[in-house]
Amino acid sequence: VHLAESGGGSVQAGGSLKLSCAASGSTSDIVAMGWFRQAPGKESELVAHITINADLTQYTNSVKGRFTITISSKSVKKNVYLEMNSLKPEDTAVYYCVAATDNSGYGHWGQGTQVIVSS
Repeated sequence: VHLAESGGGSVQAGGSLKLSCAASGSTSDIVAMGWFRQAPGKESELVAHITINADLTQYTNSVKGRFTITISSKSVKKNVYLEMNSLKPEDTAVYYCVAATDNSGYGHWGQGTQVIVSS
């Protein structure tokens, strides 16, 4: 599975960005997709994830009510999106699209896209 992110950038606090991720390769094996982020000097954090049929979504507490994850999986192409609103400086990080092809965790990662939120 290959994952390619887009949509990162710089925005002022309170602004919005939408991240997109396109999956290719063995996409029929994907069971869930999501977004991790890693800020400088911090460990990576699972921000949000969603099952392939969209029946379950989960968010880390700090983004609840501000971020929305959605998925498009009706065809061979799988796409996952992260709508980010009311952005805060602490949301600044590299955001990685991830995919799971079994229940052992997110073993597939994209190259990452930078999000910078200035105060």
